[in-house]
Amino acid sequence: MRANVVAFFSLLSSLASALDPPNYPGLRTLWAENFAGGAGSRPNTGRWNIITNVRTNNEVQDYTESSQNLQLSGGGTLQIVPRNNGGRWTSGRIETKATFTPEKGKVTVFEGVLRFGDNPTDRKQGIWPAFWMLGDSIHHGTPWPNCGELDIMETINGVPATYGTVHCGSFPGGPCNEPVGRAQSTGISPTGWHTYTVRINRQAGNWRDEFIQWERDGEVYHTLTGAAINDEGVWGTLAHSPLFILLNVAVGGDWPGMPNGATADGYGSMMEVEYVAVYST
Repeated sequence: MRANVVAFFSLLSSLASALDPPNYPGLRTLWAENFAGGAGSRPNTGRWNIITNVRTNNEVQDYTESSQNLQLSGGGTLQIVPRNNGGRWTSGRIETKATFTPEKGKVTVFEGVLRFGDNPTDRKQGIWPAFWMLGDSIHHGTPWPNCGELDIMETINGVPATYGTVHCGSFPGGPCNEPVGRAQSTGISPTGWHTYTVRINRQAGNWRDEFIQWERDGEVYHTLTGAAINDEGVWGTLAHSPLFILLNVAVGGDWPGMPNGATADGYGSMMEVEYVAVYST
């Protein structure tokens, strides 16, 4: 069975264009991950924490370290695969060991290239892939959403749309309208590769004029300013404080709802990641 899994991953990787993160004029690379490694191996545990003890939002999956759920393809990609094992859902979640603090006077850019499995929409009910960031203060006792959260990409139930969202401040309500957050969405092809980017721009002379932008394939679809948050301390949790990056595929939960009888687990519902990179001016 193990050999078949590795062979399947190798087949998928042959169809993917494995690329190192690009260099952009005017930006220097602070951190980059191209998911190099042999088929069936773990992501680099010197750079990533593999998370197994988290379940929030009424999700139903258990996160595991198993290569059935979390595995390098051998072709320069990471694949996170949700599975239904006799009614028990399992999946994968990783978080960067490094944290990233947007510098005053600079633009800090967080970017990744991702695609999703080819199951049709009616086979992805309850599937919730995400590429996102949390304020590192959550590791030091600050509760959610006070720690700040920036969702670079989320998509649910196979719907061909991506959401860029912030969560912040107090719960419920507050400047980010919790638990909903402040979000915008844009369309995507359901199985194609897309580049997802968040830019934290601190080049303005004051915090009110600073802004965060979300892009899909280089097109801006959401902008949030400090003035819109209207609270310097809360804005600081989003744009001034250390952040770490997460990649996961949740199953079920308050937003997508529960998986139904038609939901197919496995490769057709996976999230595949080509690279993740952090840049700065």
